[in-house]
Amino acid sequence: MRRKLAAGNWKMNGTAAALSELVELAGHLDPNDAETLICPPAPLLYRACEKTRGTSIAIGAQDCHMQTEGAFTGDVSASMIADTGASYVIVGHSERRDAHEETNGDIRKKARAAWAAGLTAIVCIGESGDDREADNTLDIIAGQLSGSVPDGATGDNTVIAYEPIWAIGTGKIPTLAQIIEVHDFIRARLIARFGDVEGNAIRLLYGGSVKPDNAAEIFTAENVDGALVGGASLKASDFAPIIKALSAS
Repeated sequence: MRRKLAAGNWKMNGTAAALSELVELAGHLDPNDAETLICPPAPLLYRACEKTRGTSIAIGAQDCHMQTEGAFTGDVSASMIADTGASYVIVGHSERRDAHEETNGDIRKKARAAWAAGLTAIVCIGESGDDREADNTLDIIAGQLSGSVPDGATGDNTVIAYEPIWAIGTGKIPTLAQIIEVHDFIRARLIARFGDVEGNAIRLLYGGSVKPDNAAEIFTAENVDGALVGGASLKASDFAPIIKALSAS
C-alpha cells in the first residue's frame, strides 16, 4: 500500500511568524491521517524542523543544487538541507524549469544529489497550456519522466508530482478524466521502466489549484496518491481539510 502524501509548497512566502501555522496544523492531525509535508523557504527550514519536532509533519526544501559543495553563490546543497533535519526536496518545479531554464538533465542530477544526501526527491513534471491544446500532453510527460527521473528510483527515494503548468495558481483545473489519464499513464511508464514492485511503490501527487472544495473528487482517482499544494498550504485552516479529504480517500 502506498501511503498518501499531502505536500505543501510555500514557495517564496513566509517569515518566522508564519511557522505558527505549523503548530496549528499539527493540532488538526491524528496518526491515521495521510503523511503531511511542508516545504517552506530555505531560511525557515531549520526552524520549521524544530517547530514540528515530535509532530507528524515532515519538512522539505523547494530546490537543491546538483553539486555537494563549491563556488555556487546563493545555492543550497542537498546535504545542507538534510543537515537542517528536512527529509524531502522538490526538484524540477515548473517555476524552476521556466524562470531558471532548468533542463531534464539538471533535474535528474538534482534528484541524484537528493538521494545521496538521504532525501526523498519530489520530481515535478507537467505540460503547458499550449501543449495541452496541441494534444501533446502525454508526449511531454513521457519525455520529462525519462529525462528527469534517474535510474534507481524507488518508492522510498522518489515521489512524482504531476502539475499541469496551466493549472498552477490559476484556479483552472483539469477534469477528473484528464487527471486520471495522465496519472494512469505515468504509472504504466514507471512499471515498464522500474518493474512492477517499484513502479507501483512510487507515489504520484497531483498539483495545480487544489483547494478544500475540489480535493475530495481529485483523490477518488486510483493513481492519485496525494497532492502538491501551493497557496492553500499557507494556512492551516485551508490545508487541514485537504489533508482530511486525502486521508478519507
